Amino acid sequence: MKLLGQIGAARLTLLAALLSLLISVPMATGARADDGFVEFVEVTGRLSSETRVYPETAAHPDQRSHASGFAAEATVYMEDNEGRSITITPFLRYDAGDPDRTHADLREAFLLLYGDIGDDEWELRLGVDRVFWGVVESRPLVDIVNQTDLVEDPDEKTKMGQPMVHLTWSGDWGALELFGLTGHRERTFPGRHGRLRPGPVVDRDLTSYESSAGEWHLDLAARYTGSFGPVDIGLSVFDGTSREPTLLPTLAGTELVLAPYYEQITQLGLDTQLTTGPWLLKLEAIHRAGAQNRRLDRFLQYEEEDYAAFVAGAEYTIYAVWDSDADLSLIGEWARDGRGRWATNAFENDVLLAARLGLNDEQSTEFTLSVLESLDYSSRVLNAEFKRRLSDSWSLHVQSYAYVGIDEDDAMYDVRRDSFIGVNLDYNF
Repeated sequence: MKLLGQIGAARLTLLAALLSLLISVPMATGARADDGFVEFVEVTGRLSSETRVYPETAAHPDQRSHASGFAAEATVYMEDNEGRSITITPFLRYDAGDPDRTHADLREAFLLLYGDIGDDEWELRLGVDRVFWGVVESRPLVDIVNQTDLVEDPDEKTKMGQPMVHLTWSGDWGALELFGLTGHRERTFPGRHGRLRPGPVVDRDLTSYESSAGEWHLDLAARYTGSFGPVDIGLSVFDGTSREPTLLPTLAGTELVLAPYYEQITQLGLDTQLTTGPWLLKLEAIHRAGAQNRRLDRFLQYEEEDYAAFVAGAEYTIYAVWDSDADLSLIGEWARDGRGRWATNAFENDVLLAARLGLNDEQSTEFTLSVLESLDYSSRVLNAEFKRRLSDSWSLHVQSYAYVGIDEDDAMYDVRRDSFIGVNLDYNF
């Protein structure tokens, strides 16, 4: 019961209601599974045990030096005899060290319909889904449809499910996607006992929105993608509630905490990739209006500032390195935020250098080393990862982050002592 309390009865009730609704969709057609509606059913998933060790003394009170727990994710895919399908993917994490990292999420729960429009095709997804935009390695700059599940990994690439209507129209000319989004998801944050958090604790009970509709504001987005010879391009627009909250210093009784505030923003995005032989040249760029920065005005409020940001880089792959089956990819990227030192993220002016070695063996063994270097400060983040399948069902993932020489003015200063080594053992079914 303690675990259920940490997850939240309201969230579990919502998940159960969505599951019941989607499972009942086949019955709404007047057919039953035994009448042939469900032509194909597949269940896949993973169970993961995780341990993280933080060697350095914590920078903030009550933080722990060790955390362990488990995660479970399963996907149920059902398809009828006309190709219509339902996908349901619930997720659960339990963390013994940080109760705020214990959470449940409905990653996917959507009905997929499709058809033809002349020589073109259309596809409609109704429900909860995840959408991934972008091409670069260092940070998901243009990717804005789904909320970041920040407690999962500091790389900000794990996404939560988002209720949406998602219509795609595609042909030889490319693909146009239209989105209607509501039911805004709040970003997750580590709690008082967790690492990789700001100094003052983020109090999600104090969450507020610029829109009077709050989390139910109707957000709109659109994206065009096309290929022109060796060039792939994506153009996107988003208008609605920001996925990145401004964290406002607030007194809760006698304690200073951070209250998430979600503004209304408009974002224009570009992502493109040029493929030429072993080279991949990549660019992501955005212009965002309505967001805030970290500069306080005379009323001790953060200033609103329209800004542009980009990530540009290249990836070069050496195939059959050392006359083996292995491939070595060398990656270099430059991330720049127009707000400079007042940017609300750690990528105000940084360079990423990385090397990824894939052995292309039966176990899918992969090694990755990277360094993120600030061009404005002395800050440096080192990352090393190792992935390998141990058998058809078991796999191992080891990762480590080291925060070195983090400058006091850097947005990463609060996590300066949060270097860690993490080990995940996964069972896949």
